[in-house]
Amino acid sequence: MTDRDPLGMYGDTLREECGVFGILGHPEAATLTALGLHALQHRGQEAAGIVSFDGRQFHSERQLGLVGDHFTDPATVKRLPGHMAMGHVRYSTTGETILRNVQPLFAELEVGGIAIAHNGNFTNGLTVRRELISTGAIMQSTSDTEVVLHLIARSRRKGSDERFTDALAQVEGAFAMVAMTRTKLIGARDPNGIRPLVLGDLDGKPIFASETCALDIIGARFVRDVKNGEVVVAEIQPDGSISITSSMPFASKPERICLFEYVYFARPDSMVAGRSVYSARKRAGINLAKEAPVKADVVVPVPDGGTPAAIGFAQASGIPFELGIIRNHYVGRTFIEPTQSIRAFGVKLKHSANRAEIEGKRVVLIDDSIVRGTTSIKIIQMMRDAGAREVHVRVASPMIYYPDYYGIDTPDRDGLLANQYGSLEDMCRFIGADSLKFLSIDGLYEAVGGENRNNAAPQFTDHYFTGDYPTTLTDLRGRHSADPKTVSLMREAS
Repeated sequence: MTDRDPLGMYGDTLREECGVFGILGHPEAATLTALGLHALQHRGQEAAGIVSFDGRQFHSERQLGLVGDHFTDPATVKRLPGHMAMGHVRYSTTGETILRNVQPLFAELEVGGIAIAHNGNFTNGLTVRRELISTGAIMQSTSDTEVVLHLIARSRRKGSDERFTDALAQVEGAFAMVAMTRTKLIGARDPNGIRPLVLGDLDGKPIFASETCALDIIGARFVRDVKNGEVVVAEIQPDGSISITSSMPFASKPERICLFEYVYFARPDSMVAGRSVYSARKRAGINLAKEAPVKADVVVPVPDGGTPAAIGFAQASGIPFELGIIRNHYVGRTFIEPTQSIRAFGVKLKHSANRAEIEGKRVVLIDDSIVRGTTSIKIIQMMRDAGAREVHVRVASPMIYYPDYYGIDTPDRDGLLANQYGSLEDMCRFIGADSLKFLSIDGLYEAVGGENRNNAAPQFTDHYFTGDYPTTLTDLRGRHSADPKTVSLMREAS
């Protein structure tokens, strides 16, 4: 799969909802939050927001576009004073791309002001939303995250963190969530731990972030991963000290972090659940070379996602690695609203063939995943236009058969390439390659450091490959688009 597509021009991308960051007790909280969000920009490029608290009142700045478009301006950061701040970068998987959906969301409640930001997706979000509206709730956004604010407001628990936990107990699906009150910064993960969240420390000041790369950019220390099903509360005490408490209020379940964090979403320099993302991707390429060897003259990655796997494939196969595709990092926002004539340029807006390394050669093209196949068609044709003699495609993850409902923007089953064609040969013919092979599920498990998928309970959420959904899918009940296996799985989970 190719790089994230904030411009909406490519049809073959997975898109994950967002990244979160929060820091407590630091005089430059908003500045550090902006830097943290910059490091997490790959997780969401539609919008960014920061909320701060200065000891008296909350301040909020929420904007459509990239972090660098807004939060590098000193005047903007100056409007976010205070010793605590939290932020969010967004790609919408639920809710439109409009300003009222930009997080963090904020509300004044009986227990005081509270801001929340969410990475993931609630699989009963629409159901809970309808129930809330039917009893008089007034929704200000179309984001599933807003239901948590209403559930907090309606909770009869005593404190803000107790109400927050009570609200999360009523939602299903995936969440890595950060909340901020007048004295507390709270981090929580769903019982399955589908989405990542880490706890960091900067000079004694606690930080929550979606990935370790957000800690690295500000020189913070990684403390540990927030556990699946854990709620961590960092609180400023009356004497100014900061206490950190932990609870496990949800039913205990084995952790099943999303495999696509390793395949695609997380930054290569991050550690996710104690595993190096870069190393996992490189090992996936090594395993791919063993499982699907090919005679070729050059290994070419589809940048940037396919690069680590291509390095591994080249090392294992002995075929030279070359940058046969050059990525343009400066498309920017010029084509946020592209005309059809601009759309026709397709992949060339972000990728160009390096003819000198391709012409006359047998190319093995390494991608991290294929969803719809439409981008693959364009890239393969670009290779042929540059003079490639043969184009062999190797994919460093298994075939995607099932939609995701936990924060990844995938099409329904009918829109997935693996379901549109009856065989690997038909898929290969559709994208125009000379050959096509995918990494096995066991090969991916081994690359990430897990056990053989068929010999043990799954250690990861891999439902897009296997159909094994780890939670109930309440919002899909009765939907005709749900395939028979999904419906059966929902019944079993219920």
